[in-house]
Amino acid sequence: MSPYDAFLLVSFGGPEGRDEVIPFLRSVTRGRGVPPGRLEQVAEHYYRFGGVSPINQQCRDLIAAIEKDFAAAGIALPVYWGNRNSEPYLAGTVRAMATDGVRRALAFVTSAYSSYSSCRQYLDDIELARAQAGPAAPRIDKIRQYFNHPGFIEPLAASTRRAIESLPVSVSDNAEILFTAHSIPAGMAAASGPGGRGAYPAQLAEAARLVAERVGGGRSWRLAYQSRSGPPSQPWLGPDVSDCLAELAAAGAPAVVLVPVGFVSDHMEVRFDLDVEAADTARRLGLPLARAATPGTDPAFIAMITELVQERLGGAPRAVLGDLGGLPDFCPDGCCAARPAAQPGRPGAQR
Repeated sequence: MSPYDAFLLVSFGGPEGRDEVIPFLRSVTRGRGVPPGRLEQVAEHYYRFGGVSPINQQCRDLIAAIEKDFAAAGIALPVYWGNRNSEPYLAGTVRAMATDGVRRALAFVTSAYSSYSSCRQYLDDIELARAQAGPAAPRIDKIRQYFNHPGFIEPLAASTRRAIESLPVSVSDNAEILFTAHSIPAGMAAASGPGGRGAYPAQLAEAARLVAERVGGGRSWRLAYQSRSGPPSQPWLGPDVSDCLAELAAAGAPAVVLVPVGFVSDHMEVRFDLDVEAADTARRLGLPLARAATPGTDPAFIAMITELVQERLGGAPRAVLGDLGGLPDFCPDGCCAARPAAQPGRPGAQR
């Protein structure tokens, strides 16, 4: 018998109309002292897209694909969905699970890496939602990080090849690859992973290496960061993607392919920070640019989710690539626990 009786998709959430943008941003920045004027500035990013973040629809599409793949694999788990910052809120979803009689669920989080905001905070969110649901709340176990799973790496490699092929033939052969990920405070990065050994940047570098290796051709690549929040006085991971584009242009790079290796889906921080801001930078520099798609609902990514569930059900081997190996099913106490003091800045962290 399966030890689990439900599957829970946990994500960041996002607004689905102009009237939801400011409440959503207030939820994201609660307790961080971000000035209202700064929220209005960030809201303009969403208003540019009609006030709708693509992330919720992407979750709906993901759920439909997961349910189909589960059925084909004989996994009889109902699928639930809960967000951190928008409807359907995680607390309400866990209450519904309790009402439905769910006793133990597996949770898949739409973030592949280890850090406070991409892993530990979701664990905290789950425990808070369980506490709010009361004594009937189900036990919820989070599925391990999957940054080096073939089902994450292979779709990124395939989309990178497609992006290269979309460039003019005159520059595509020598295009450089620029991987991007969400920047986080340097202190948070240093404390990420078991024992606080800086797992977040190490995992990103490994995933980027694995993708570049599969793209082939001996292409030059580097890792940059985007979507920084916080004041200039607070150290965050760098270099910034726009600075890297300027450096590459100055060095004579014929073209660049942006690969958002730190992201699971093409949500707002990919659509705005890369497709608008980085693309504008490249145009000003006269640098041909293409952007690779994130895994989204790629069949290999969906199959990965099924395989990760089967891992926990005891029916599939652990699939990992590269040198860092597989992470444990359960994060040890203190893993990614450090969180730097809140600083006023730009809302972010849609990972």
